[in-house]
Amino acid sequence: MSGSVYIAGHRGMVGSAILRQIDGLNPDRVITRTRQELDLCDNAAVQEFFAKEKPDCVIIAAAKVGGIHANNTYPADFIYENLSVALNIIHSAYQNGTKRLMNLGSSCIYPREVPQPMKEEALLSAPLEKTNEAYAVAKIAALKMCEYYRKQYGVLYHSAMPTNLYGKGDNYHPENSHVLPALIRRFHEAKEKNLAEVVVWGTGTPKREFLNVEDLASGVFYLLQEENPPDWVNIGAGVDYTIAEIAQMVKDAVGFKGDLVFDPTKPDGTPRKFMDSSKLMALGWKPKIAFQDGLKSTYQNFLLGLEAGTVRAS
Repeated sequence: MSGSVYIAGHRGMVGSAILRQIDGLNPDRVITRTRQELDLCDNAAVQEFFAKEKPDCVIIAAAKVGGIHANNTYPADFIYENLSVALNIIHSAYQNGTKRLMNLGSSCIYPREVPQPMKEEALLSAPLEKTNEAYAVAKIAALKMCEYYRKQYGVLYHSAMPTNLYGKGDNYHPENSHVLPALIRRFHEAKEKNLAEVVVWGTGTPKREFLNVEDLASGVFYLLQEENPPDWVNIGAGVDYTIAEIAQMVKDAVGFKGDLVFDPTKPDGTPRKFMDSSKLMALGWKPKIAFQDGLKSTYQNFLLGLEAGTVRAS
């Protein structure tokens, strides 16, 4: 791909992984802006940026993200910020001649009760999971915006819906992080304090699929080289585990020797979220990082971050 590429959200887990692998696209120029340099919720600022830079390709990896607690506690923040980012970037990109745009969404867009694995066609077929409905609605709007701009204006704007992600650069906030970094931090701190047990929210029975963020980046670049990609496509690992199995694997990776206890009074969230990634895999892409291997390297990155004082916990 020739021309310039703008990565929105290049400092986040997803954006930084894309930036690490950007050479795979062979762009002429890579454009980035920090949150301090460009507020993506500020429509006028985003319009001014696009009018000046006029990127040929845009990758939207910027988002306000969090786990069950954060989504349930701050729904107004989640819908406002994620809608604003999508509306401002997609429309400004179109107005300033951006030919190709990749919007990154989430498996949260699919209904709570839907046949597993989740196919792209399941979108809007049933009610959403209430605990992350605000985030999901914003992501669905972004997906549909890309679809309709492509349909009406002929621009190649399309979306990818990753499953649960993990890896380098994740957020380890004690309350607002996703399940995997939350578990890594909890088991690590329990190990450091020599605690007798670690309590995990819920029953342990829900199933989750995890994709290493480096595999996601490779999937994004694969799609960006397709001449006629689907309007949206799932990106998953092709295997899922119960929360109990995941917690045990994290416990083993961290080396915690105490007990693992579940608290069924806490919410489980969606019973299962397993992506059908057959559309993308039929195009030739496959993930390469096994979950157990990725988990070990993620914990090592977490330890390095603690030592350097660079662990994200916001």
